[in-house]
Amino acid sequence: MTALPTDLENHVTTGATVWLTGLPSAGKTTIAYELAARLREEGHLVEVLDGDEIREFISAGLGFSRADRHTNVQRIGFLAELLARNGVKTLVPVIAPYADSRDGVRKRHEEGATAYLEVHVATPVDVCSERDVKGLYAKQAAGELTGLTGVDDPYEIPERPDLRIESQNQTVKESAASLYALLSERGLV
Repeated sequence: MTALPTDLENHVTTGATVWLTGLPSAGKTTIAYELAARLREEGHLVEVLDGDEIREFISAGLGFSRADRHTNVQRIGFLAELLARNGVKTLVPVIAPYADSRDGVRKRHEEGATAYLEVHVATPVDVCSERDVKGLYAKQAAGELTGLTGVDDPYEIPERPDLRIESQNQTVKESAASLYALLSERGLV
């Protein structure tokens, strides 16, 4: 048996993709980073594929049409599956508003026998608009922005997510803990 390289010997190398879907300002990214910190402390290899960073560096040039959103989600899904099958816990806080796009990502993972969990951060739109982390809801209300997911552009709610988190009813730590519990239940931590 080959020994792991020194920099990996203390790491847990069971990969998985955890896709956190939900409306803008639902808390997806905050929960992902909270969970990532806990997993790293335990020795897991972890990456967070932030939707804004992906759009800047991998999907630059794509707009927000249904076709472009689908292409973006498939690119992220490909990258997530690649990382996960190579032992990385890949946390993906990306809206992914269309069920068929999310289903395509799940199918890619199933075909590669790579663990995949879909988590719906089910924060109501009125709570998201109060949080308005990026000012999107304010811009939409002022007529400066159209195509805001869940307001004037569709968001197809997951019918059977592996976990549904109502972030408005719990702290970030509690939300991350419920996600950690799911990973534990599935034998992924």
